[in-house]
Amino acid sequence: MPELPDIEAYLVALEPRVLGQTLEKIRLPSIALLRTVEPPLRDFEGLPVRELRRLGKRVVFGFDEELFLVFHLMVAGRFQWKKRGVAIPKKRAHGALDFPKGSLLLTEAGTKKRSTLHAIRGEGALAGLDPGGMEVIGCALEDFRAALLRENHTLKRTLTDPHLFSGIGGAYADEILHKARLSPVKWSQRLSDAEVEQLFEATQEVLVLWRDRLCDEAREAWPEKVTAFRPEMAVHGRFREPCPECGAPVQRIVYASNETNYCAPCQTEGRLLADRALSQLLKKDWPRTLEEMEQRRPARSA
Repeated sequence: MPELPDIEAYLVALEPRVLGQTLEKIRLPSIALLRTVEPPLRDFEGLPVRELRRLGKRVVFGFDEELFLVFHLMVAGRFQWKKRGVAIPKKRAHGALDFPKGSLLLTEAGTKKRSTLHAIRGEGALAGLDPGGMEVIGCALEDFRAALLRENHTLKRTLTDPHLFSGIGGAYADEILHKARLSPVKWSQRLSDAEVEQLFEATQEVLVLWRDRLCDEAREAWPEKVTAFRPEMAVHGRFREPCPECGAPVQRIVYASNETNYCAPCQTEGRLLADRALSQLLKKDWPRTLEEMEQRRPARSA
């Protein structure tokens, strides 16, 4: 799912292409994407884009008369910038917005179509789509602490809760927790003052690093490959690859369609976190440390 750095990169790429430009036509082959009926989409056609903004993990196009188009790309939705009037592919595409300089195509991989479009009027209606999470970049330590400790959940769940923190998903949460050297399953209200500060500093550093990196790339070319799996990441999506800090193999916890990646020596004092499915299956045979896991692996043939 595109997260804060990815959405900011899209905004950077969109600005020279659509800001101040007239939205000539909205083409939606199916209304499955659209979640509202008022105001009608025809009210937006012929209006210039006055602003672009991020609302959590949403992309907002602002027009005159407080009209807004709000896109949520969910897990597999992506924007593509194409030649003006490009044909909408029958598969993987929801629709297109036509501008004088080109067409913005919304695609979505996979069979589950979860991306959404809200056409709304008024700042009040726009605020109703905001989960309310705090914007982390540039916030004060005490404000971060208050949001972090508001509820008692695991750190991975806390960081990715849009009602607590804005724009953070699974990928950057993994990176933040690795940078902070904190376990993803540690309870938020059990953190020491020093650990809260570690997490605060890591959150700022990771989000700013990736926001700036992706935005710089977006100034050069359209962000074609928006992905949660990047080779420069420390742990996310790097199961069994070496941790860049200590060299130990990166571990993971899998639950439903999600996973958490972490480094045991750097984050959990060498302890392996229990994967729900495997630990229930293996019970007492579940290895507790990296050393124990390595001992149980069959020897590789020469």
